[in-house]
Amino acid sequence: MPPIEPSIQAAREPLPCPSRRVAIVHDWLPLYGGAERVLEQILHLFPQADLFTLMEALPPGDRAFLHGKEPHTSLIQRLPFCAKAYRNYFALMPFAIEQFDLSAYDIVISSSYAFAKGVLTGPDQLHLCYCHSPIRYAWDLQSQYLGQRGGLARLIARLLLHYIRLWDTRTANGVDTFLANSHFIARRIRKTYGREARVVYPPVDVDGFTPRSDKDEYYLAASRFVPYKRLDIVVKAFAKMPRRKLVIIGDGPEFARIRSLATPNVTLAGHQSQENLRHYLERARGFVFAGEEDFGITLVEAQACATPVIAYNHGGAREIVRDGATGILFPEQNEESLIRAIRRFEALRFDPGDLRRNAERFSIQVFRCQFADAVESAYAQLAACL
Repeated sequence: MPPIEPSIQAAREPLPCPSRRVAIVHDWLPLYGGAERVLEQILHLFPQADLFTLMEALPPGDRAFLHGKEPHTSLIQRLPFCAKAYRNYFALMPFAIEQFDLSAYDIVISSSYAFAKGVLTGPDQLHLCYCHSPIRYAWDLQSQYLGQRGGLARLIARLLLHYIRLWDTRTANGVDTFLANSHFIARRIRKTYGREARVVYPPVDVDGFTPRSDKDEYYLAASRFVPYKRLDIVVKAFAKMPRRKLVIIGDGPEFARIRSLATPNVTLAGHQSQENLRHYLERARGFVFAGEEDFGITLVEAQACATPVIAYNHGGAREIVRDGATGILFPEQNEESLIRAIRRFEALRFDPGDLRRNAERFSIQVFRCQFADAVESAYAQLAACL
């Protein structure tokens, strides 16, 4: 089996691979989010690839990133209310993902944070998995997931999650090469699957943001209003600092609770367009984040605007933020620790050039180069064994 041609030097351009058939498998496509940004760049590198996914319900205006491809979908697509209730069919998804016939492909790339890595491949095929995370609700978030259920539903969910964990561990053996979106996730892959993973950070459109040194006085937080984002910590901290202004962008099931905690110095701006978010990021004095993320794209986007970050020192944040140089990392997930971090933040001066250069480590161009190199290296190793 010859190596991929041509050699991957100019990875900003698509990889032709005319003699190699490539399949790309993504969990599901209900919207254009962070994982889909990664998929978009993989599709750019492999324009000849076929795309497979469990279900697709993208709004017409959000389909451009597919580059005109019509994804092959699974039996999940044909089930009732699939577009909005697809997660309710998670017990069927291991079976559904295994029904894709990928035997005609030389290279299979799975973009997976749930079931995509479970596709079946043969010994002469390369299966490279870009793992956004092992299935969170089946592993370390099981207690939180089960806490939303009671009685018989809780018992059934517990049994199903046990089955999902067994399947998830077994299917890891079918992956030749794991890529992780952060060292934090690489450690989770090692703990969950006993496998090593090469880190390739997700692509961030750094060029779409303009660094500014003239800042307004407000601090900014932006995320979905869900419990693990810990916006309650941010709001409570600013309630104790009434002279400082905070703007929060986003929406979600916790909106009413967060609004009830807000004091007059806190503005809840609700959902905003990407253009408006960019404007807020560019003018903010600092970007505040108290949650734990696998990576944290918005933390990079803030630094691309020369806006320093104040973040909880866990998960992807510690890989994105250089403490004291491009922001402040606070050690404890509570408002007192955040308040101390803001006071330390205000005593420092941050170099806009350092912030921008740090963000550029996560650019689209860097992702394309590193991902393409990972595929070429993995393919060459497989070829040497055949």
